[in-house]
Amino acid sequence: MVIIALLSQLLQGDPDLPETAKIVADASTEWCSFTQLPAAALYDLLRFRQAIFVVEQGCPYPDLDGLDEHASHLLLRCGGELAGCLRLVPSAAEIRIGRVAVAAPLRGHGFGRQLMIKALGFCRERHPTLPIVLTAQHYLLRFYESFGFAAVSEPFDDFGLTHIVMRNDRRHASSAGKPLEPPTA
Repeated sequence: MVIIALLSQLLQGDPDLPETAKIVADASTEWCSFTQLPAAALYDLLRFRQAIFVVEQGCPYPDLDGLDEHASHLLLRCGGELAGCLRLVPSAAEIRIGRVAVAAPLRGHGFGRQLMIKALGFCRERHPTLPIVLTAQHYLLRFYESFGFAAVSEPFDDFGLTHIVMRNDRRHASSAGKPLEPPTA
């Protein structure tokens, strides 16, 4: 978490931290299956998600839902520390994006967008025929719409937070998060 604090200072324009620019440049992503996550990395991932979804958002919900074992996990690291994550859970009917999170000091700097671009690329490569579904916190509706997702449910309460189910059928979205022209017949 020391690296995350330094990154926060850098992104806020602290001129006394020129070395931390290297940390931002060092941001990397890595896909892992559940079995590829060593115990320490799994602990870091679960602790990271708990810090955001349970503690920060004040939402006591069952994060350990039995889906992690079947998911592909995308980890974002800055300076070697976990700075963001998401998971993809495929089924026969769809692929579900979930647990999208970025460390609080790093939000608003494109890291969430980077995670989503990687996730959509992964979906296209490994599950090209499946629609992509996610359950978004309502305040992030526009963010996910920028990737071609559309609301397919009314807003609903999920453990005290307003959520909405969204779907991307891939006909109108690119990996860059910009709408494509509708296909011509």
